[in-house]
Amino acid sequence: MDLRLNDKTALVTGASRGIGLAIVTTLRDEGVRVLAAARTITPELAATGAHTMVVDLARADGPIRLAERAAAEFGRLDVLVNNVGGGDAADNDQTGGFLSFTDEQWLASFELNFLAAVRTTRATLPALIEARGAIVNISSLGARAPHHGPVPYTSTKAALTAFGKALAEEFGPQGVRVNTVSPGAVRTAMWEAPDGYGAQLAASMGLSHEQLLAALPGATGVLTGRFVEPAEVASTVAYLVSPLAGSVTGTDHLVDGGAHKAA
Repeated sequence: MDLRLNDKTALVTGASRGIGLAIVTTLRDEGVRVLAAARTITPELAATGAHTMVVDLARADGPIRLAERAAAEFGRLDVLVNNVGGGDAADNDQTGGFLSFTDEQWLASFELNFLAAVRTTRATLPALIEARGAIVNISSLGARAPHHGPVPYTSTKAALTAFGKALAEEFGPQGVRVNTVSPGAVRTAMWEAPDGYGAQLAASMGLSHEQLLAALPGATGVLTGRFVEPAEVASTVAYLVSPLAGSVTGTDHLVDGGAHKAA
């Protein structure tokens, strides 16, 4: 299917791996000119042919510099994908429950998972309004089912989902569409890395990492019986930013293999 995205321009954050890398790859395959932002430019990201920028979006000045770079590279901006985020820091145990999290961890989670999107959106909105563009925020199933992950992570993702709804209402009349994509368990480093959240969770449950990965889809009600693939999330994003979804705004799309059971 031709998504009619050829020669559009896009900014994708958190692009070095996992879902972000898949989004960059999918948009590039559709002919989109992409500026991919990450703290580290991986060989896989460089191979996509996207423009790249090393930037830490948890710092308040990062989004401003990124918006300036997008303007310099493209002269216009049609698409923003706020994908940057995380809850799988290897140097912090994320499995201890609410009482184990410090103020510093809460603040760090809000900076990365919520305020990075707020600041990047604020910095790029003038260009997106001019282009009558589209924004997609990558939230999480955890925003609807907060027990599915560390509480600072799921709380900040819930804030991100609400943020998208508010943006859609305010800027829809100015031609900017805003949608959210909320993945379930995706086959990324968060689950598969030997020092990531999945490995920490397995250890806390007395399981091997391999046992956890094998059991998790069934234990969490995933009807497909497997992890979501990053490319499946990316294809949803590509559709939502395309002209084919011209009447889709203010929505939250689950890509979770049927794990969430609410109507």
